[in-house]
Amino acid sequence: MEHAAASENGVVGDVFLTREQIGKRVVELGTEIGAAYDGLDPLLVAPLKSSVVFLADLTRALAIPHTLDVIELAPYTDGEDGSVRLLKDVDTPLAGRHVILVEDVVDTGLTLHFLCRTLALRDPASLAAVTLLDRPYRRLVDELPLRFIGFTVPDELFAGYGLGLDERWRALPDLHVVSSVALPSAAIEAA
Repeated sequence: MEHAAASENGVVGDVFLTREQIGKRVVELGTEIGAAYDGLDPLLVAPLKSSVVFLADLTRALAIPHTLDVIELAPYTDGEDGSVRLLKDVDTPLAGRHVILVEDVVDTGLTLHFLCRTLALRDPASLAAVTLLDRPYRRLVDELPLRFIGFTVPDELFAGYGLGLDERWRALPDLHVVSSVALPSAAIEAA
């Protein structure tokens, strides 16, 4: 590793996935999505901030016409049940559109489930999801529209490639394992 990085909640450790491995898989995902949505002009919707890097690379890997939009979510602070609330909604009307939610990590599925329930009310033609990282063994919600998966990963906390902790390390080009010092439960759920 080029340099040690630490915060009060963790230390960036070894590289788990290199930028080259991630880049290759994102191109493959772009090809898979392009084939599945050819002629449909899908709308890609990504939550700010952690999914932005993945969204930027994925949109360049898609060879079909498509549009982008972003949302912003925040956890409810009065409970520890994984509840989220919508801070910024999509700007694009969803009725009749083929919507693909672009996630950085899907683990419990609670956030993706919330987004699906919320956006399904807008009458999209279809609703699916792509995630860079999947941790299916942490799933608390079944029947998610998770159609495209980059990598299935172990139950670790990661930093880099848009993922961060304490708003740090998002710009690292490789995906690193974070060794926790004493992570609050909200930080673990947000990863």
